Amino acid sequence: MTFTPRFPRFLHGGDYNPDQWLDRPDILDRDIELMHKAHVNCVSIGIFSWAKLEPQDGVYDFDWLDGVIDRLWKGGIHIILATPSGARPAWMAQKYPEVLRVDEHFNRNHFGNRHNHCPSSPVYREKVRAMNTRLAERYAHHPAVILWHLSNEYSGDCRCEHCQKKWHAWLKNRYGTLDNLNRSWWTSFWAGTYSDWSQIEPPSPRGQSANTSMLVDWRRFSTQQCKDFILWEKAAVKAANPELLCTANLMERFWDYDYFSLSEALDVVSWDAYPQWHGEDDIARAAEFAMNHEMMRSFKDQPFLLMESSPSLVNWKRVNKLKRPGMHLLSSMQSLAHGSQSVLYFQWRKGRGGVEMFHGAVVDHDGLGEGRVFEDVTQVGTALEKLAPLYDAPRDKAKVCIIYDWSSWWAVESSQSGQLGHMQYFDTVNMHYRALWQQGVSVDFRDMRDCTDLSGYDLVAAPLLFMFRDGFAEKLRAYVENGGRLLTTYFSGVVDDTDLAWLGGAPHGLIDVLGVRATELDALHPQDSNALVMQDGRSFPIHELCELNENHGAQTLGTYGSDFYQGMPCLTRNAYGRGEAYYLAAKVDQSGLDAIYEEIISALNIPRALPDKLPEGVVATGRGGAVFLQNYSGRDQTVTLAGSYTDMLTDREVSGTFTFPACSVMVLK
Repeated sequence: MTFTPRFPRFLHGGDYNPDQWLDRPDILDRDIELMHKAHVNCVSIGIFSWAKLEPQDGVYDFDWLDGVIDRLWKGGIHIILATPSGARPAWMAQKYPEVLRVDEHFNRNHFGNRHNHCPSSPVYREKVRAMNTRLAERYAHHPAVILWHLSNEYSGDCRCEHCQKKWHAWLKNRYGTLDNLNRSWWTSFWAGTYSDWSQIEPPSPRGQSANTSMLVDWRRFSTQQCKDFILWEKAAVKAANPELLCTANLMERFWDYDYFSLSEALDVVSWDAYPQWHGEDDIARAAEFAMNHEMMRSFKDQPFLLMESSPSLVNWKRVNKLKRPGMHLLSSMQSLAHGSQSVLYFQWRKGRGGVEMFHGAVVDHDGLGEGRVFEDVTQVGTALEKLAPLYDAPRDKAKVCIIYDWSSWWAVESSQSGQLGHMQYFDTVNMHYRALWQQGVSVDFRDMRDCTDLSGYDLVAAPLLFMFRDGFAEKLRAYVENGGRLLTTYFSGVVDDTDLAWLGGAPHGLIDVLGVRATELDALHPQDSNALVMQDGRSFPIHELCELNENHGAQTLGTYGSDFYQGMPCLTRNAYGRGEAYYLAAKVDQSGLDAIYEEIISALNIPRALPDKLPEGVVATGRGGAVFLQNYSGRDQTVTLAGSYTDMLTDREVSGTFTFPACSVMVLK
C-alpha cells in the first residue's frame, strides 16, 4: 500500500527548517548536497513556519517557501508539507488573545511555546483555514509535495468559554437529560448533583476532581475536540487536491486522546519514536517500542510512517545517551519490521538556539556532513533502498489480538483502588505483548468499539481491562463460544462505560465463561512478593497486585504460593462452548507470562516468524515474506537456524550456527 503515489517508496529524511537559515543561502545549497550523500529522499517542511509565512495579520509571504520547494525539487528531494497550526505567531496572540488556551486552573495562557491554541476559538479556526487554504492552493499540485503533515503532535485541552459551551453540548448529546447524567456519574455522592447544564465545569483542581466518570468523559470530549480540529484542517487542504493524503504525528504512551478514535480523522497514521536505549534493559525498551509500532499499524489496519526519530541522542530526557554502534540501523529496521513505510528524523540540521539546539540531528553544528552519526544515517538510507521489494509486499494476517482501550486506561488509572494512581495499564499490556513478541508472533491491537471484529483470531488477550463497555462482554462470550481462546486478568470487567461498578460480580458477564468470580484485590508493598506455583512445580514471582477469586468450575493451572490465600487459584482455564478462557488473577513477572503464552501459542500452533529457538533478546519479526532478525540483548549471541536464507542488507547467505553481534539486524529472505 502506498500513501505517496507520486513517490511510492520508503521515505528517508526528516524535519527540515530552512526558515531558520534564510540569511545563509550557502547553507541551504549545501543541504541538498548532504541529503544526496546521506541517501535522503524526503523532508518535512513548514511545521513551525507561521511567523515567516504570515509576518503580519493578513500579510502573507510565500516567496521564501517557493524558493525552498523549487530548490529541493530540482535536487530530487520530495516534500511532506506541514500546516503551521502547532505554533501561532506573537502578533496573533497579542491581537486575538482568545486563540490561547485556558488551563485547568481557568487561567488564560500567555504567548509562547507550542500546542497553546484553543481548538474551539472561531478566530483561530478562521486563521488556520485561511493559512491552510493558501498553502494548498499554492502547493497541493506541486510534483515535489507528496503528503500533508497537519500541525505537530496534537495535545492538551482548553477550558475557555467556547470549549465549555461545546462541553455542555457534547454532554447533552451523550446523556440527553440531566437526570441521565446524574445517574451515570453517580452525583449523589458528596452532594454533587447538577440541576442545570451550566453548572458542569470541566474537571479542575479548583473544582470537581473526584468524579472519575467526569474525568473519563472529559478525556473523551477532548479527543472529539481534537478530532474535529483535525477534520477542519484536513478539509481546508484537501479542497485544493483531494488526492493528496493527510497525516498527523502521534506520540508514544499518549494519555490525552483516544488514538483509535483520533486516527479515524487521518488518511495516514504517523508517529514520533524516541526510545532511550542503553539503559537498564534494552530488551524491555525494544518490546515497548515494538508494541507502539504495532499499535500504529493497527489503528487503521495499514502501514504507517515513522515521522520522527533521532539519529542518535535527544536533549529532553533526564539522561541523554548516545546510540551505540549498530543501534541506529537496528532501531530503524525495527520500525520497518512492524509496518513503517519510512524512517524520518527530527531533525535534519541542528539549530543555533532554542531548547532543541542540542537535539540530535543528521547534520551537526559543524555542518560537515561526516562522522559517526552521519554515517549511521547513510547506512539506513542505503538499507531502505535495498529493501525496496518489501515496500508494498502484503502482510500476513495476525492470529493474535490484544485489546487496548483508552477509556479503560483513563478509568483504571483514575480509580481509587489497588496501586493508587499507579495501576500501570500500558506497562501491564506491554508485558503481555512482550511475551508474544519474543516468540516472533504477530499481534493486532483492537479496542472495544462496535466495529471490533474478533472472529479471525485464534487468541485474544485482554489484560487489566478494567472497563467493559456495553456489549463487549457479550462479544467476548460469543468469541469463546465459537472456538476462540481468551486470556484476561485481574481487575477486568469491573466498571461500565460510564465508570460505574457493574453489579452482580466481576468480570462482568463472563463469570460462567471464565469459571471464576473475582472477590477481592490485594495490593502488595514494594518489598512484598508472592508466587504463581504451577501444577508441575514451576514457580514465577508476583508483585504489586493479587486478586482473590471463587472457583466456579474452572481448571486450576496454578495457585498462590504464600500469604493467607496460599493454595487459592491464580491461573485457571475453563472450557466454554467450543473454546477456552484463561484467567490470570495476579500481576505475574515477565518470566511467568513468557511461560504461559509459550504453552498457549504452542498448543494453538500459532505461526511464528521463525521456527527456531532464539536466545533471549534476539527477536524475529516477519514482514512481506522476509524476517527481520534483531539482537537487543546487549551482547553477542550464538544463533542456530535450521533453514537457509539470504540477508537482504548484505546479500550474504545465512544458515546453521553463527555469532550474531550485539545491536545487529539481518533481513532474511
